[in-house]
Amino acid sequence: MDYIIFLVAMAALVYGADFIIKESERLALHFKISHFVIGATLVAFGTSLPEMAASMVASYHGKSDMAVANVVGSVIFNITLVLGVVFMIAKSMNPQRNLFAKDSAWTVVPVIIFFIMIQDGEIGRVDGLLFLLMMVSYLFFLFTSSKDDLEGEIDTDLVKEKFNWGKTVILLGIGFVLTIGGANFVVESGTNIARSLHVSEWVIGLFLISLGTSLPELVVSLVAVKKGNAEMSIGNIIGSNVANFSMVLGGASMLNPLTINLQTTHFDLLIMASSSLVLLFILANKLYNKAGGIFLLTLLALFIEHAL
Repeated sequence: MDYIIFLVAMAALVYGADFIIKESERLALHFKISHFVIGATLVAFGTSLPEMAASMVASYHGKSDMAVANVVGSVIFNITLVLGVVFMIAKSMNPQRNLFAKDSAWTVVPVIIFFIMIQDGEIGRVDGLLFLLMMVSYLFFLFTSSKDDLEGEIDTDLVKEKFNWGKTVILLGIGFVLTIGGANFVVESGTNIARSLHVSEWVIGLFLISLGTSLPELVVSLVAVKKGNAEMSIGNIIGSNVANFSMVLGGASMLNPLTINLQTTHFDLLIMASSSLVLLFILANKLYNKAGGIFLLTLLALFIEHAL
């Protein structure tokens, strides 16, 4: 029964995030926010809502391993799986935005800050506050450094629709209920599955939950490829990973301090750091092609092989 609950809860997470993303876009269009800012904030942060809900619920129940593992696994899957698949299937990617010059710092700085914070084996409330301030800094950076108008991140059908406050508020409410409710059942059923299989909560959070909560990023990126705007996936993933560290870990650690065992998790943390460095290398050399995809999918294979 726990397996069925887990799958249904994951579906609720994904559908809830989809509602929130689409209605957030409606609000952004109504208030005439630039397309780039919508993609880099509402879409990127919106696809991170499942991770945020799952980790905060896990933290509330005192499951630190699951809360932290969800973020570590999500960052790994976002980079290696999502971008790896995008680079492999995209025919051509020629971003107009200089991603290395403008956005490369945001691929590694959050990871560096994370590693500094966990040296004492804990992410406390002060650390969480600093993570949340990092999100404020990222938003300030986006609103002040970019004047680009990136059409590909907006559903053009929404532009033609008349804005309806009532519909938007209701659908946003449904989205939040599905996301938060789904997260609660994901954590509980995931814990039960872990216990029945004698698997640690860290591994369950690292794979089952983080892979499931990364589905919105994967779906959004594949849709972008279909629309011929695969390069937008890079911005979405960078923004999502910033949100994972700032909103997800920051919010979860504000509820309860999060502990982490550096000895048992060192390989997973190494893969996360390596993934971020490989993404930095790809941005620097503009390897938005199959070569970049092979690099990332190789890291993913190493990650899975070690865990299994």
